[in-house]
Amino acid sequence: MKTRLGTLTGAVAATCLLATAAAAETLTIATVNNGDMIRMQGLTDEFTAQNPDIELEWVTLEENILRQRVTTDIATKGGQYDVMTIGTYEVPIWGRQGWLVGLNDLPESYDVDDLLPAIRGGLTVDGELYAAPFYGESSMVMYRTDLMAQAGLEMPDAPSWDFIAQAARAMTDTDNEVYGICLRGKAGWGENVAFITATANSFGARWFDENWNPQFDGEAWSNTLNFYIDLMNDAGPPGASSNGFNENLALFQTGKCGMWIDATVAASFVTNPNDSTVHDRVGFALAPDNGLGRRGNWLWAWSLAIPAGSEKIESAKKFIAWATSKEYLALVASKEGWANVPPGTRTSLYENPEYAKVPFAKMTLDSINAADPTSPTVDPVPYVGIQFVAIPEFQGIATAVGQQFSAALAGSMAVDEALANAQALTVREMTRAGYIDN
Repeated sequence: MKTRLGTLTGAVAATCLLATAAAAETLTIATVNNGDMIRMQGLTDEFTAQNPDIELEWVTLEENILRQRVTTDIATKGGQYDVMTIGTYEVPIWGRQGWLVGLNDLPESYDVDDLLPAIRGGLTVDGELYAAPFYGESSMVMYRTDLMAQAGLEMPDAPSWDFIAQAARAMTDTDNEVYGICLRGKAGWGENVAFITATANSFGARWFDENWNPQFDGEAWSNTLNFYIDLMNDAGPPGASSNGFNENLALFQTGKCGMWIDATVAASFVTNPNDSTVHDRVGFALAPDNGLGRRGNWLWAWSLAIPAGSEKIESAKKFIAWATSKEYLALVASKEGWANVPPGTRTSLYENPEYAKVPFAKMTLDSINAADPTSPTVDPVPYVGIQFVAIPEFQGIATAVGQQFSAALAGSMAVDEALANAQALTVREMTRAGYIDN
């Protein structure tokens, strides 16, 4: 009898095991090749241990390629991905079009009210949360304190563009391959256009006037682009037109940049002793202004969302709730230290006394709070967004505009020609889309 029972028990166990294996769902997750996302992939054993019926398959892509792939997939209902890493630009547009699954039913333990209001607001449409923020960011100045001191200068907490230009030129030492400033030059609506648009806001420029007429033929845009290119020619690294976030991060970490104005999320990487040769010589300041009442900083969140075409919605929600939870932040802190926790998403993180000790925590929060996507420019505009314009057409238009700006930085096109091309192509596309009359 014992033998028979043992056989029966073993058979039942084997059947259950097979059933579990058969029932396991594989989530295909598209994400960007940024450091925080790479770190998350290394920690997902914790999630699969808690959810043995869910397996994860990663598609990790460079930023521009990720945007192309997920946009094509969701617009064509391709169904390649169950979870997408998308940003503050896509979420409200895609949410309104019914392309994303709502997340208002995440478990109470997720504590959606703990999300920073500025970040949560950018991911919500008509009261429905359509993506959960993995990390939030603004932009700020990261600089070498030793090089600033050698130049006989002191960085203000809130610098002007004139000071940044003076300091960049003073810190440049081309004989030793040290360049005063590293800025995005790689073409892309989320690469060079993001930086230059945020900068343009502080120069009094805007993409469109209140009647959606493009403004690249105005003085403010000419001042912006000439300032940027002159500064990069004088104090930037060679080949800057090919440099995006990751390329400039590598330059800064290896001691080749005096200053870098970019995403606040980079602070944990440039101060990490395992990766950065200058980790103990980095200071932080707000993004620069031009005395016109607007700083050149942006607002962004890389977030996790579920395309409406996914057939694995419940499993996808479980993963998103885990990866963007308070518990995940605590997990990263336990493994990597508080400085490496994904920033900019939760109020409780900035109320944590341990996190308050992180040298860039306050400046990151101050930068996020200083960004107002509902009033991004000096003069009124009909759009929302700081480093982007929240209309579906922007992605295609800005990709083309970014190519003009990158060509001007590379020296293959004059600034005036780049702006004229940007004006012409934007007028053409906005006319075609019906925003302005023929």
